[in-house]
Amino acid sequence: MLTFGTDHIAFCSAGQRLKIIPWGKNALRVLCAMTAEIPMRDWALLPQGPIIPEITQSDEGLTIRNGEIRCSVDPFGKLTFRNGAGNILLQDYARDNRVSDQTKNSPLMVHNRTFRPHRGGDWEISVRFEADPEEFLCGMGQYQEETINLKGCKLELAQRCTQASVPYVVSSKGYGFLWHNPAIGWVSFANNCTEWHADAADVVDYWICAGDTPAQLVEQYAAVTGTVPMMPEYGLGYWQCRLRYATQEQLLEVAREYHRRGVPLDVIIIDYFHWTRQGEWKFDPKYWPDPAAMVRELEEMGTKLMVSVWPSVEPKSENFAEMRDRDLLVRTERGKLVATECVTDCAVVDSLNPEAREYLWSKIRENYVPHGVKLFWLDTAEPELVDYEFDNYRSSLGPWLKVGNLYPQRYTRAFYEGLQDIGVEAPVNLVRCAWAGSQRYGALAWSGDVNSTFDALRVQVCAGLNMAMAGIPWWTTDIGGFWNGDGSDPVFRELLVRWFQFGCYSPVMRAHGWRLPTLPGPAPNEPGGGQMNVGSPNEIWSFGQELCEIFTHYIQVRNAMRPYLRTLMAQAHETGAPILRPLFYEFPEDPAAWQIKDAYCFGPDLLVAPVMIYGARERQVYLPAGASWTEETTGMTYEGGQTVTAAAPLAVIPVFHRK
Repeated sequence: MLTFGTDHIAFCSAGQRLKIIPWGKNALRVLCAMTAEIPMRDWALLPQGPIIPEITQSDEGLTIRNGEIRCSVDPFGKLTFRNGAGNILLQDYARDNRVSDQTKNSPLMVHNRTFRPHRGGDWEISVRFEADPEEFLCGMGQYQEETINLKGCKLELAQRCTQASVPYVVSSKGYGFLWHNPAIGWVSFANNCTEWHADAADVVDYWICAGDTPAQLVEQYAAVTGTVPMMPEYGLGYWQCRLRYATQEQLLEVAREYHRRGVPLDVIIIDYFHWTRQGEWKFDPKYWPDPAAMVRELEEMGTKLMVSVWPSVEPKSENFAEMRDRDLLVRTERGKLVATECVTDCAVVDSLNPEAREYLWSKIRENYVPHGVKLFWLDTAEPELVDYEFDNYRSSLGPWLKVGNLYPQRYTRAFYEGLQDIGVEAPVNLVRCAWAGSQRYGALAWSGDVNSTFDALRVQVCAGLNMAMAGIPWWTTDIGGFWNGDGSDPVFRELLVRWFQFGCYSPVMRAHGWRLPTLPGPAPNEPGGGQMNVGSPNEIWSFGQELCEIFTHYIQVRNAMRPYLRTLMAQAHETGAPILRPLFYEFPEDPAAWQIKDAYCFGPDLLVAPVMIYGARERQVYLPAGASWTEETTGMTYEGGQTVTAAAPLAVIPVFHRK
C-alpha cells in the first residue's frame, strides 16, 4: 500500500514499512523496517529543518521530489531515483514476479530488500540496486587497495587498523550515497548488482543526493553530516614523531635541536607507554617528571605538544574495577573481558556509552590538561580488537555486529566535546579510524600502521583520495610508513624522501614510524613507561646530511604554502571541500581525469605527482584538459589534455601550477 503525507511518501507490504523524506539540499533519506515504528537515529546525519517536498501520484505509483532529486515508488515498493533532468541515477534491483517493469519479471524471486530474522531479535539485511558497468565510484573511506575507482570491488564494512569504513560513495552518474548504518557488513559494487549488507540491524537507512559535479556531491554530504573545524595554525606546519620518545629530556632535546637549526617545528608527539599502566591516562613521573615545564619550554620554541591516548584498560590499572562495575567497558559475549592485546590482555572503553565518554574525559582533564596538554593522538581508535572477532563484543548500544562501526566517531567525540568545554575553539584529534560524521568532531585521520614500502606508498595516495571523497578532509600518513623502515637500507632511505615529499603536499605533514633497529626501553623489566622498547631515531638529521637537506627544504616549502593552506582549510571548514582532490574533482568533464590514481590536485591550484617507484628519476604526468599547467621546477607551461614527462631527481617531486 502506498500513502503520503505533507513531507513524505510511504509504502507498506508483507511487514515492511518504508518511508522516504527530504533531508538536506537535493537529497532524500530512505528508511525501511519490519517493526511498527521505523527507528530513526542520529548516527551521522544532522537534524534538518522542515522541507516540504513536491509529491505527485499517478497510475505508476508515487513520486517525491526535493530540488534536483526525485524518487518514484511503484505499487510493489520498487524505488527509482532520478535527477532533475529525469535521468535515472539509481534504482532497486529485483528479479521476481511482483514488479511493474515486466522486463524484470522473473521466477528467480530475488527481492530489492530482504530481512532475514535472527533468533532473539534484529535482522540480517540486504539492499540491492541495479548496476551500471560503466559507472565510476569513489569514496567509502580508507581501504588498503591501489584504486580510486571502486567499481567491481567488494568492501568490508568494518573498522580495522589501516582500514576506515566511511560508507559514503560518489558516483560518476551524479549521485552520492550514504549507507547510514553502523553495522558490520559488506558492500559489493559488482557489474550486475550493487548490494549493501548488514549482519545485524533493525532498519534500512540510507541517504542519497543528486548533483552535477563531484564537488557538489561532497559539499551536500558535508552539509548534512558536518564539516571540520577551522584548522589552527599549528596544523599547517611540520609534525615530528617517532616510536617512541621514552623520556621528557629526550623529547625536549629533539625539539631544541630543531630550534637550534632554525627548522620550524609546529607539533611534537609523545607516543604510547609514556603512562604508568594502560587505562590510567597519565604521565609516568619517573620518565616525565615535570610535564608542565616541558610544555612551557616547547611553547617558547613555537612547538605544541600532542600526547597519545589509547582506549585500552588493563586489569591491574587503577580504573579497571570501577569501569567494569559501572559497565563502562566493551563487554564480551563469551570468555574473559578481553578486547585488545598489547603487553597484556586489556578491556576497551565503551565509547558508545555517554557515561564512559564522560569518565574517560574526566581522567584526561585531571591528568593532562593541568600541564597544558590540549592536543591528543587517539590511537587504536577502531578499536583494535582481538582477531577482530566482531560477534564477540557488545557495547551499551547493542551487539558489535549492529553498531561497532560507530566506535571511532564516538571516541573522537569524547575528546572534541571535552576540549570545547575547557575553551578550545577548534579541537584537532589525530585518530587512527573514522566513520561518517567523524569530521565534525575534529578528526584528523591517518592511515594507520602501514608498511614502509613503495607499494604501501602508492596505496596511501589512493586511500587519501577515497577518504577525501568520503567527507574526511583532514587526513595524513606516517611519513616513511610505520613498519620495518631501516635507516641503513638504501631502498628505505629513498622511500623516506619520496614519502616526505608526499607528506609536504598532504593535509597534515607528519613524520612517524618504527625505525630499525629496535632498541630497549629505559627499564624493560619494570612496569610503566620504561618497559616498552623503542625504535631508532626518526628526525630529519637521523639519515645523513644529503637527506637532511632535502627534508629541510620541504619543511620550508610547507611553511611557504601557509597562506594557500589557510585558504584550503577555510574551504574545508565552510563547505566540506577536501584538501586532497582526485583530478576528476576539479575536472569532471575530462574523461581521462577519472582514470588517474597516481596524481592529485592539492586544492584547486596545484597538481602533485608523487614519485612512487624505487629508482625512478622521471615520471609520466597527465595534465587535465581545461587549464594550462606550469611545471614548478622548470617554469615550462603546457596546455592540459596531454601527458608529459616530468623530471624527478631524488630531491624533486613533480608539481604543476594551474594557470
